[in-house]
Amino acid sequence: MSTTNILFSGVGGQGIILASRLVAKCAFNAGIMVKESELHGMAQRGGSVVSHVRYGDEVNSPLIPAGHADVLVAMEELEGLRYTHFLKEGGKVILNLRKIPPPNINPSTPYPDDAPARLASMGFGVVTLDAMAIAKDCGTPKAENIVLVGALSNYLAFDTPLWEETIKESVPAKFLDANLTAFHKGRETTAFK
Repeated sequence: MSTTNILFSGVGGQGIILASRLVAKCAFNAGIMVKESELHGMAQRGGSVVSHVRYGDEVNSPLIPAGHADVLVAMEELEGLRYTHFLKEGGKVILNLRKIPPPNINPSTPYPDDAPARLASMGFGVVTLDAMAIAKDCGTPKAENIVLVGALSNYLAFDTPLWEETIKESVPAKFLDANLTAFHKGRETTAFK
């Protein structure tokens, strides 16, 4: 098995670390070598958060080299644009249609309103979804990250029961039903894209 490289990007408070750990744990539960690393930055102030997940037969470093990510899961549009240099040619972007302007942005600098088109023009396969709206429909906006994991699961070789078991092991029991629903809605939304 060759190495699969997945990069998660977003801002503090979006659940990026949990999302990446779910993928890493799923790979581990499947008996595959996996490494994960995250960079928090100014996460508590709405700053950028990035997490790398790599799995395969032999993984020597937790960090994805530039130009080698198979998938970028962007939980915020600007953060999706910011980390495209990690994607390999023809890589896939799962883009959450959510705009969270950085706290230190110059008010006269416009927030890009065409992230999906920009990403597609770079030659990447782009799948978009409004994970926050889906999570709210599932009963909790905090499951936005799990909706995106569900979307990602369509592109990884782990079966649904393994994902469900990993989620059961990773989230508190009182939030389990909403998170499982969010995972399945994310899968359904992107199943044919």
